[in-house]
Amino acid sequence: MLARLGPGPGHRGAWVARATLGTLWGRLPMADLAAPFSPRLEKNPAFRVIPCRTHNYTDQTERMDMSKFPVENIRNFGIIAHVDHGKSTLADRLLELTGTITKTDHNKQVLDKLQVERERGITVKAQTASLFYNYKGKVYLLNLIDTPGHVDFSYEVSRSLSACQGVLLVVDANEGIQAQTVANFFLAFEAQLSIIPVINKISAKLGTNVEKVLQAVIERIAPPKANRENPLKALVFDSTFDQYRGVIANVALFDGIVSKGNKIVSAHTEKIYEVNEVGILSPDEQLTQKLYAGQVGYLIAGMKDVTEAQIGDTLYLHKQPVEPLPGFKSAKPMVFAGMYPIDQSEYNNLKSAIEKLTLNDSSVMVHRDSSLALGAGWRLGFLGLLHMEVFNQRLEQEYNASVILTTPTVPYKAVLSSAKLIKEYREKEITIINPAQFPDKSKVTEYLEPVVLGTIITPDEYTGKIMTLCLARRAVQKNMVFIDQNRVMLKYLFPLNEIVVDFYDSLKSLSSGYASFDYEDAGYQTADLVKMDILLNGSPVEELVTIVHKEKAHPIGKAICERLKDTIPRQLFEIAIQAAIGSKIIARETVKAYRKNVLAKCYGGDITRKMKLLKRQAEGKKRMRKVGNIEVPKDAFIKVLKRQPDK
Repeated sequence: MLARLGPGPGHRGAWVARATLGTLWGRLPMADLAAPFSPRLEKNPAFRVIPCRTHNYTDQTERMDMSKFPVENIRNFGIIAHVDHGKSTLADRLLELTGTITKTDHNKQVLDKLQVERERGITVKAQTASLFYNYKGKVYLLNLIDTPGHVDFSYEVSRSLSACQGVLLVVDANEGIQAQTVANFFLAFEAQLSIIPVINKISAKLGTNVEKVLQAVIERIAPPKANRENPLKALVFDSTFDQYRGVIANVALFDGIVSKGNKIVSAHTEKIYEVNEVGILSPDEQLTQKLYAGQVGYLIAGMKDVTEAQIGDTLYLHKQPVEPLPGFKSAKPMVFAGMYPIDQSEYNNLKSAIEKLTLNDSSVMVHRDSSLALGAGWRLGFLGLLHMEVFNQRLEQEYNASVILTTPTVPYKAVLSSAKLIKEYREKEITIINPAQFPDKSKVTEYLEPVVLGTIITPDEYTGKIMTLCLARRAVQKNMVFIDQNRVMLKYLFPLNEIVVDFYDSLKSLSSGYASFDYEDAGYQTADLVKMDILLNGSPVEELVTIVHKEKAHPIGKAICERLKDTIPRQLFEIAIQAAIGSKIIARETVKAYRKNVLAKCYGGDITRKMKLLKRQAEGKKRMRKVGNIEVPKDAFIKVLKRQPDK
């Protein structure tokens, strides 16, 4: 008979002959048996040890009993702050103080589990951890949610706050209140959460006074309003996909109890599932017997398709329907970019990877798209440029996908001019996310571009430079307030297209890194927009169409023509690269033709002989140009369409 030795479910262990364990079998739990025997057995050639990994094996004694935490002893709270103000480090200290993780030098951003988070030093996904803290003779269950700080991930923050009753608002003692501090404060304030301000970066990561933070959480944040006696009502606030176990849903229980074997129903799809596993995250998965009202944890219910676990969905027990929870306001994409597989044979693999990643990041909008040069692909909508870069990096790291990501664009609108066109498009105002579909001026009464209300907080000495930068980006000043003697808060109305690519980098460069920036959607405004075509020997190239403001058309057209000149290989005939608005050419570059030296055989002689040979060669090149097709290699398209690094 074989017995399993190992530290618990989901960890590496071994199966060995039960007789080897002698009288210890049955007297000690599995985890205690594993420690002394595993190393010895592996060294002893007389025993065959089979390494294994299992997710589903567990002993009932390993399941934690969550019934001993009544609702009044539960606190659900999040940590919010500006970028790099120390949210994840504070979370590490809280985990250490409560004994959730052991105190070692390796505890750096424990909750930042993604490779992209560790490489960039930022939080991208909100992470949950359950802490147990003894205070005044009572054991409290504290559910902590660490949230991102960057403006692109504010949707992730607002979603996570739906599972909380209070927040820790962390402020860096050196930098003070920044733009995202203000934005996150209002997110929590509008959600009517208790807000506990915490000043950070005083004790150089020593964790001084962290226990007072936990005491304040217990005293100043109200327990959740939940009732175990009511039917189950659980909110799915996040989800991930596991190749072997299917969808893992992070849930906050507003009412009732859920346990393994329960049949639950999704309010969104109305499908019935059987719960296979429930547990808490501390911060790794820990199995429990049940989850009770007011608690935050995870459940696995055999959802195999990524579309089945919608974030914001309500789960309830079969034949005990409840009123669905309000869910979440859907995210509004601010930036669109084309995504194509480098090799079309990888299309299905990339499609599967995008579906799995959008389950975990529901703020990404996906439209199918195709291009003559790049093949079948998608046009994806993101909340910002960093969001786009992180999504691309996660595709490469987690799914080993190689993709072409085109230059980002913003969604424009056009107001149609005639009843016939309105009937054709089925609406008066159409949204354009692909520049190639931009309607002609004769069909519309006006074009609209998206605008955002930007907040800049900066030291006073940089105000003049920043105002000049904003003016160059077609921004309109709305407000200017001195926060204190040294810092100014500026509010500007920006066209989204002007800030989406490199504004943040330019702002940081001008202010030596001291200025902070945050923005919120402010609708649309009328704009003088034009469609700029790129012509190769007079033929337009659909993939290179761009929408630009009339004022910026010339410099943008010139830059694209110069880039194309460097990437298109020389042919036997001359190639004219032109940027055009309608029939008007606004920029031109020329790729010179390869030419044979027809004068090599002359060795001197009369000039008219040389002129005759050159003229004949020129006529041949002209004929070739008329009939010759320009072969633009895929690499050239990739170099031009890819977002250029900021200079």
